[in-house]
Formats: sequence, structure tokens, C-alpha cells
Amino acid sequence: MNQLDPLDIEILRLLQKDASLTNKEIAFEIRKSIATIHDRVRKLHENGVIKRVVAILDRKKINRKLIAFAHVLLNDHTVNTLNQFEQEVIKFPEVMECLQMSGSFDFILRVATYDMDTYHDFYRNKLAMLPNINTVQSFFVLSEAKSDTAYPLG
Repeated sequence: MNQLDPLDIEILRLLQKDASLTNKEIAFEIRKSIATIHDRVRKLHENGVIKRVVAILDRKKINRKLIAFAHVLLNDHTVNTLNQFEQEVIKFPEVMECLQMSGSFDFILRVATYDMDTYHDFYRNKLAMLPNINTVQSFFVLSEAKSDTAYPLG
């Protein structure tokens, strides 16, 4: 799918706000037939525009009260080293995101743990045990003014 038309954009806006909306509810909201919405949503899935549908949890209610951003610098930057690091770090359930970056650090990890003790355990017994780690700088979230999953469209 190369380009999203206005109907696709409107469907995606609604689904980003509430992915539990039925085709019938979407059709009513944007005044189109249920069949049209069904076909469009199916195509958006098939073409990979909609990657998956998930529930967004309140991290504090599931005891993931500490969010850290770990900036990781590796010793070398061969393709093998970069790939090996990625393959290993994404296995850790504490790692919510792993982003390869330009700039002073090779990767930024978003890590969710219960508290500082569990982060310390993650850092010492998992992250620091990976090969080719040069430096890790950890930054801890103090407050969250905005946390959004919806992309601006159109």
C-alpha cells in the first residue's frame, strides 16, 4: 500500500484511539457501509499498515513502576557484533524497546522494572553480561507528561 486515502486515515485515527471498535462502530462513526470498513481494515492488516492490535496496560498497576533508558556503547561496530547484541538484548523481558541510534551511543533501551533493585539486578546479571559492552549510561524517568502510541496522520 503506497498511499493512504482520507478514508484509510480516518479509520486509522479511530483505531489508534480505540482498537476495540467494531467495523459496525467505525462505519457508523464515518458514515460508510460495514462491508467497506471491513474490506479497508482487512487491507490495512494485509499490507502491514496495521502491524498488530494490542491492549495498552497501566504499567504502575502491573508493578512496572520504574522506567529506565539505558544508553549502550559497544566495543566494536561490526555487523556481527551489532546483530549479536540486538538478538540477545531483545530476549530480556524487561527490555520494552531496543533502538539502534546515531550519535554517541549505539543503542537506547527502554527498560521497565518493578523498582531500582530489580533494575540493578537486570543491569548486573543480564545487560552487563553481554559481550562487547563498553559503556552503559542509565537514565530514570521521574514523571511522565505524555505517553502516546498514536501517530499523527494526514
